[in-house]
Amino acid sequence: MDISQVLLRRIRIWIALFVVGLVVSGVTAFPLSAEMRLADALLSGPLVPVAEALPGLAEWVARVRDGLDATEAAYPFVLYGTDWLAFAHLVIAVAFVGPYRDPVRNVWVVQFGMIACAMIVPLALICGPIRGIPLPWQLIDISFGVFGVIPLYIVHRMIRRLEALDAAKTRSAEAPVMVAGNAGTAS
Repeated sequence: MDISQVLLRRIRIWIALFVVGLVVSGVTAFPLSAEMRLADALLSGPLVPVAEALPGLAEWVARVRDGLDATEAAYPFVLYGTDWLAFAHLVIAVAFVGPYRDPVRNVWVVQFGMIACAMIVPLALICGPIRGIPLPWQLIDISFGVFGVIPLYIVHRMIRRLEALDAAKTRSAEAPVMVAGNAGTAS
């Protein structure tokens, strides 16, 4: 297996891992109310030691659960926004089929993903305080951008390396072949 094939395989593994992360974070945005009820039950049950060590976390989870329960009961259409959030994650995951199939041609999708990861930071730091989101929770949100950009940066570097290898192969294939004894003679 040549280096291009190894790089392509590694690129596809990293992209697949990134896509799995997008899908998981998207799918988990659908059942937010149920997830928060479960988290609250765990923090007041088997995970009481965690709640005792991090009382702010337990209070925040209970507050979010209460808010989601009240919203779901009185204004369920508001949660439609989180359905769209989930859908957006799934759509973005589909976009990465392009670089999975042809990374060099679709490197722009990886660049787009890196830009989107970077944009998470100002969004969290601007909208978080406006919406009353505690700083630790904003940092968790920011971590999705930080941890998301790492595999994309690795993939981007590997794609550029693959592109250089492919260009070198093309140049060597197009180079004129010199036949011994014919150099410098007219035909």
